[in-house]
Amino acid sequence: MIDQSTVLILTRKEIRDAARNRWFGLFAAAFTLLTLALSWMALSGVGSYGVAGFGRTTAAMINMVLLIVPLMGITLGAMSIASDRERGALAYVMAQPVTLLEVMLGKFFGLALALTAALLIGFGLSGLLVAMLGSTSQIAHFVVLTALTILLAIVSLSVGILVSTGLRKGATAIGIALFLWLTFAFLSDLGLMGTAIVLDVKIETLFTMALLNPLQVFKMAVIVAIRDNLEVLGPAGTYAVRTYGSGLLSMLIGILAAWIVIPLVVGAYVFRRRGAV
Repeated sequence: MIDQSTVLILTRKEIRDAARNRWFGLFAAAFTLLTLALSWMALSGVGSYGVAGFGRTTAAMINMVLLIVPLMGITLGAMSIASDRERGALAYVMAQPVTLLEVMLGKFFGLALALTAALLIGFGLSGLLVAMLGSTSQIAHFVVLTALTILLAIVSLSVGILVSTGLRKGATAIGIALFLWLTFAFLSDLGLMGTAIVLDVKIETLFTMALLNPLQVFKMAVIVAIRDNLEVLGPAGTYAVRTYGSGLLSMLIGILAAWIVIPLVVGAYVFRRRGAV
């Protein structure tokens, strides 16, 4: 049985720890600076501040989000349990009247809230810059990107926590997390295009392969939400729209949600087996 008050206490602890974590601070600062820089370039790139707006800024940010945000989430998740286990802090926490599941949920919710706050600050300052110097048209696109980016961050965090539950060394967890991040990043558009050319796969198979990569699912969800089609992704995108129609966006968001829940469930099982030492 999960004690909600215990999970809340552990969540608050994780938020405080994240605020003092220099890596989290560096990630948050880097993300904020990059969003501001991209917003500025999107505004100045058209030669007149009054022309550019949230639509151009949103398009400029998608690829940056695909690289930076998963790295933030998966590394923080990977450090969460393995580092505490290595330092003996996890054994100390488990000496209190708490369960492994409560500890894991506390870490997940605390880090998820900390990541959400960092992303909202970055997007908020960027949005303020665009609103002040550009046009407020297509602001809904920017809001959609913000919401889906938070979802992607939590997906990455969940995968990172799964990695962390079974390992004792923080450095090992970080190494595996970085390998997964590089794998997901490579197996996006470039990797899928190369695979399709080499193996001559069918469009249906290519689309199914894309659904196995949360980064690619995120990208498709953003494009569908702001453009209502996937023609920019070529034949596979056209196939997806024709096959799933208006239900495509809901399906993509559901897949991202599954990428949160499944790693957490598997991680809870591994954490119980592995224990605090």
